[in-house]
Amino acid sequence: MIEIGPDALLLVGLALAFAWSIGAHYSGACMGMAYAAGAISRRNALAWMAVLTFVGAAVASGRVVENVGLDLVPDASLSVLAASVVVGVAFALTTAYNQLRLPTSTIQILVFSLLGVALARGILVHYATLTGLVVVWAAAPLAALGLGFVYTKGLSGGQVAVNAAPVSPSRADSTARVLVATALVASFAMGANDVANATAVFVAVHLTDVAVAGAIGGVALAVGVLTWGGPLLTTVAFDIVRLDRRMAASAQFAQATVVLVAVAFLGAFTSMNQALVGGMAGAGLARGRATIRWETVRGILLGWAIGPLSGLGVGYAAWSLARLAGLGP
Repeated sequence: MIEIGPDALLLVGLALAFAWSIGAHYSGACMGMAYAAGAISRRNALAWMAVLTFVGAAVASGRVVENVGLDLVPDASLSVLAASVVVGVAFALTTAYNQLRLPTSTIQILVFSLLGVALARGILVHYATLTGLVVVWAAAPLAALGLGFVYTKGLSGGQVAVNAAPVSPSRADSTARVLVATALVASFAMGANDVANATAVFVAVHLTDVAVAGAIGGVALAVGVLTWGGPLLTTVAFDIVRLDRRMAASAQFAQATVVLVAVAFLGAFTSMNQALVGGMAGAGLARGRATIRWETVRGILLGWAIGPLSGLGVGYAAWSLARLAGLGP
């Protein structure tokens, strides 16, 4: 553990603010389709997501937090100030892209912000770990696409897609219950997967241990869901594929499967949004190419390219400016 000074307080504040924004940001990716389909009310969607997100962060994030906090750069090589710059850059870029409605990966921005700061500061980077993460990022949406296709075929038998009208939660059928269940699994997966974005740096600078970093970050994620998640519930789900409930459940389950496999077996975090897009594309392909809105998909691909590159460039520039200002070596 380290002494709690002004630099450490700055890092904690930035990290918790980042976790708060992440929780809100992913409310649509986790619960948006179930809510839009009328399978669950807004209040219940946010409440259950907050609970499952915290549980996922507190009990299932350990390998990812350790991997990001200790395996990307050598132990003790990242100062508290440098960690603050990394989190601050990732937080600022994610917020800016949210305002611009440009879909990006928070995870990829964070990792490449760390890489930019490490290069500017002359810190050794464990490129084998970085390469492993990139491989997972590339494979995740493709795996989700395949699973979304298989799950949709299994649930529907290849029926022609229909835009089912939303029904009240009180009249939800078995498919609606499956959709809610998959959304809850996705919420658990998000907590386990994404808390490392914000609080793995606590481990990197020896501010807390892995378990505490996951639990503290989980609280902030849950608060973000409850305080800012509502307006974002319906933002992404139906912009990519015209989905009925069976397709939505299949896509959500594909997302959760891919993310949980990455977290539990590989100790790697991957993009919730990219996995969801892959799952939705697979569900759309199972019903016919016409269900996919390819213009939207192209815009998302552009956002995925911009996020890591901007994280790398801004991270490098931010530390260079800090050094010119005499704040770091």
